[in-house]
Formats: sequence, C-alpha cells, structure tokens
Amino acid sequence: MFARKQGAVAAPTAGLHFDEAMLQALRDKDVGIAYVTLHVGAGTFQPVRAENIKDHIMHSERYTVPQATVDAIARAQASGGRVVSVGTTSLRALESAAAGGALQAGSGETDIFITPGYRFKVVDVLLTNFHLPRSTLLMLVCAFGGTERMFAAYRHAVAQEYRFFSYGDAMLIEKEQK
Repeated sequence: MFARKQGAVAAPTAGLHFDEAMLQALRDKDVGIAYVTLHVGAGTFQPVRAENIKDHIMHSERYTVPQATVDAIARAQASGGRVVSVGTTSLRALESAAAGGALQAGSGETDIFITPGYRFKVVDVLLTNFHLPRSTLLMLVCAFGGTERMFAAYRHAVAQEYRFFSYGDAMLIEKEQK
C-alpha cells in the first residue's frame, strides 16, 4: 500500500505499522491522510563517521510533495490540527519542501541533514522506528524530540529489549517545544 513509485532502495518501514484497516479506522475518525514520496538512498543507512557532524556530507535523495498534500496540511494547521509524519523520510521530504519558509508542492533533490538545533517548519508529531547509533536518523529524532528525551527513550528501549532498525518497534514523538 506504500512505495508505489520505483526509486527507493528501502521500504518506508515506519509505514509498515499500518494496514488498510488501520488507515480506514483513522479516516473514520476524520483523520486526514496525505502522501509524499522520498526515494530513500543507500546513504541513509551509512553511519556518520566525521568527528564533527558539521563535516558529514549528506547523501541526496529525490522527493515529491503533491499539491493535495500541501492543501491537506494547510487545512489541518488552519483548524488547529497537528501534522503527523509517518517516518523520517516523510519528514525530510516535507521539511525540504518548506526550506524556503512556506511548504511548497513540487519535486526536487534534497540533502537536508537535520541535527539538533534545527527549527521544524511543518511536522508536529513523528512516528518512527528506533534507529541505530551514529545514524543521521538518530540525529534527526534527537533534533525533533530533544536529545535528552530521546536518549532516555533509547535507554528504556535497550533495557526492555525493543527491536531496532527498519523492522523493529516504533515510537511516537511529539516535537520538543523550544
């Protein structure tokens, strides 16, 4: 039901926690559902090897944010709703499409590297899997949820033997208020 367009090297694994019945249950509760495309590259899975994260060169990936998605997000925000990203790839696509300030429909290449200190423009809540140490994805969730809070969640996950990486357990993170 996801990954309908060819181009990614990996499945959109946060979306694997959903099936059509769950999506219908969300629609029945008037939850809006909109889609983006980000063609995940192999670089997503490479650990950061630079001593200083500012020296890390982020890989580039192609994304598309349809006008229907921009409109759905605008409606949600105008009505006081929250924007929930299912997966770090969806979040990266949305934040890339809002790099100029306002969310814009379209396609492009992104090498956005989201690290602590980043100011999120679109997403309020993130559903994601547990990511590996030294990964850009772990840095993204720390930027989103706050480093201390995320490290506490990860310590709990390790102690409770949660499953990590692409087909592991998931967490729902509210954006840290700054």
